Amino acid sequence: MDHKGTILLETDRLILRRFVMEGSEAMYHNWASEDEVTKFLTWPTHPGVEVTKDVISSWIANYNKVDFYNWAIELKEIGEVIGSIAVVHIKDNIAGAELGYCMGTKWWGSGIMPEAGKEVVRFLFEEVGFHRIAAAHDKNNPKSGRVMQKIGMTYEGTLRKAGFCNQGVIDEVWYSILKDEYRPSSC
Repeated sequence: MDHKGTILLETDRLILRRFVMEGSEAMYHNWASEDEVTKFLTWPTHPGVEVTKDVISSWIANYNKVDFYNWAIELKEIGEVIGSIAVVHIKDNIAGAELGYCMGTKWWGSGIMPEAGKEVVRFLFEEVGFHRIAAAHDKNNPKSGRVMQKIGMTYEGTLRKAGFCNQGVIDEVWYSILKDEYRPSSC
């Protein structure tokens, strides 16, 4: 693999870029403070913008690592970050990546997350050289599974009581796409 780190990516409506401290307020107000967003995530709703600043600060410190992939999703129309998408786990021995993502409720159902996901999948396959990209969601959050399908992933199975999120111990529903299945038009 040819790790490149979190580099600038762009789609018709989105700029996928590194987080910066100046985006703390937008991250806090647009999604990190929303209980509905964090309901199925592994991190709690931020009680204040200071927590958001601490999180962004930790991410910024990791941007010097070439195998750190964590994008702010900026909606061009408003010039603000509205969500994030990241590689949350890398399996070097199989050239595998696991994705995680979240976005403010105001933009749910708008096709933004599939658009961001397709671009990240393209980048990870075509430019970095991953061979497998996977993601999982809580069985009780099927909308996240629809995002996975829209970015070209195939349902692999459900692991019973195999994960944990803010709902407690959960059944994890897994999807993936392999490089030999990937076609730019399929995503």
